[in-house]
Amino acid sequence: MGRSLLKLHDFSHIELRYILDLSHQVKAQRRSREVTGRFRGLSLGLLFEKPSTRTRSAFETAFGEEGGHPCFLSNKDIQLGAKETIEDTARVLGRMFDGIMFRGYKQESVEKLAKYSGVPVYNGLTDEYHPMQVLADLMTLEENWGHLEGKTLVYAGDARNNMANTLIFGCAMTGIQLVLACPEKLTPDPRIVQESLNYLLEDTPAVRIEHDLKKAIQGADAVYTDVWASMGEEEKLQERIDLLRPFQINSESMSWSERTNTLFLHCLPAVRGNEVTTEVIEGSNSRVWDQSENRKHTTKAVLLATLPLFEKSLDR
Repeated sequence: MGRSLLKLHDFSHIELRYILDLSHQVKAQRRSREVTGRFRGLSLGLLFEKPSTRTRSAFETAFGEEGGHPCFLSNKDIQLGAKETIEDTARVLGRMFDGIMFRGYKQESVEKLAKYSGVPVYNGLTDEYHPMQVLADLMTLEENWGHLEGKTLVYAGDARNNMANTLIFGCAMTGIQLVLACPEKLTPDPRIVQESLNYLLEDTPAVRIEHDLKKAIQGADAVYTDVWASMGEEEKLQERIDLLRPFQINSESMSWSERTNTLFLHCLPAVRGNEVTTEVIEGSNSRVWDQSENRKHTTKAVLLATLPLFEKSLDR
């Protein structure tokens, strides 16, 4: 209670397990149309430097369904880091809201918000980490597999981006063997790989890096990819296309797993024809729409676990 989520490994193994269990519970409650109103009387500030379909929808519906008031604030609405320092903005918003979500560029920004606001702060995405997405990914995989330990997930593409950085920790903490399939120029930060070794669940192999997609995918239980140029890197797109074309996920590359039940994941939005082909994302093994829906349920679970609720809400 009262904790922020700035990166996935802010939570312990036990806390992460609790969040996933709670996510399954709140999804079942939503499916049964159970009304609880656990966020009645609470307000949540949603700060967006970067636009988003899933992050905004997940936070607004998760909070609103429980009777809370989400307040959307874009960088056109407030003076975050412009006329007003992030520290001052944090102090003001901390007096107004019971929690703050930040989606933007610098990890330093969300850390300052958490330090100076005095309320729980949630990382909706920064250039370094995307914990809310990986929680939904883990939930989705668990729904399909029944358990996470001992499974193999291949992530193909830019292995230095926020998704790869967060999957490194998410897989380590839940017993999944993560294989990063990437060109040598886009290998992960050695600092992050080394740090993740401190979070390995017992008997979980360390992240493996492969520069040959076919070799990486062999035996995979799931294959994951992301856009080849993240927000803010659009000018590098042609360079990335040339570099990452051999890592495209298509029907042929999916067949390299030599399994008929290998799942496909994507955090969206997807550029069909670049990192993934239409037949894969629309195929029977694709779980991207489940991932999207589960963003709401894992978001609600994190908020329930960390926001100080009113006593009557806790009774429900």
